[in-house]
Amino acid sequence: MDAVLVKKDGVVSMNKSFDYLCSILKNGVYTLSIKRKVEPRTLSQNALMWLWFTCMEEHTGTPKDDFHCYYKDKFLKRDIFLNGKMVTVSGDTKVLNTIQMTKFLNQVQADAAAEFGIILPLPADRFYQEFVSEYRCR
Repeated sequence: MDAVLVKKDGVVSMNKSFDYLCSILKNGVYTLSIKRKVEPRTLSQNALMWLWFTCMEEHTGTPKDDFHCYYKDKFLKRDIFLNGKMVTVSGDTKVLNTIQMTKFLNQVQADAAAEFGIILPLPADRFYQEFVSEYRCR
């Protein structure tokens, strides 16, 4: 059973009554855990990533799909145990939450500037709309 808690202005509210939740429990010992809810990456984050990769493709000649693989391998790589052995695998941007995707985009932006000399704007930047117009339909 799940309940959603929201804390706003110092006041906590819950979408279900705590007494109700307790009433439907069977006799026994329970542990209560509260985790902050995170949202999956947004469509606008995903669109920004692909817009950036399109720009990078135009500047370098390297396909945008290759940049996607390159950066997943560079920044989302992790070690797992598989059949008793340690194996390194690349993560996938599809499973990132908004916080993780923001971190990934910040890493891509910094690396593109340092490694390729390409400045990738954010939506709040001054010439972002011109950037979108330039690379959106490519």
